[in-house]
Amino acid sequence: MLTQKTRYSILALVRLAKEFGKGTLMINEIAESEKIPKRFLETILLELKNNGYLASKLGKSGGYYLIKNPEEITLLEIVRLTEGSIALLRCTSVKYYEPCDHCKDEMTCTIRNTFKDIRDYTFNKLEQTSLAMLAMDAESPTF
Repeated sequence: MLTQKTRYSILALVRLAKEFGKGTLMINEIAESEKIPKRFLETILLELKNNGYLASKLGKSGGYYLIKNPEEITLLEIVRLTEGSIALLRCTSVKYYEPCDHCKDEMTCTIRNTFKDIRDYTFNKLEQTSLAMLAMDAESPTF
């Protein structure tokens, strides 16, 4: 299950993707249009800025803007940034792998193999979905 932080990050990034190349958006604009608490959004945007997705501009026409093309930012990147592992079980994780205490044999474990298939599908879907694709929708995504 996605955390509220991840959901808000995606909403904010999609909103910024819709304005890509048009200038900045103020925190208040994003918070109001996406119904994100302003204080929480400030923390999220700062983290996204520190990780190279956003930049900010001070002043009257200031705000945040994407510095990467929305076509180049995938949901996989965002989910990994905010959630860590994509896998539901550590024994199926690529980046955060840990052996399972309950498996007698990982290669033949039907539970592990099922959850590995789920991880693979989820990984591929997230990797194939860009912010630009989500921003093309008439309405912002809702969770």
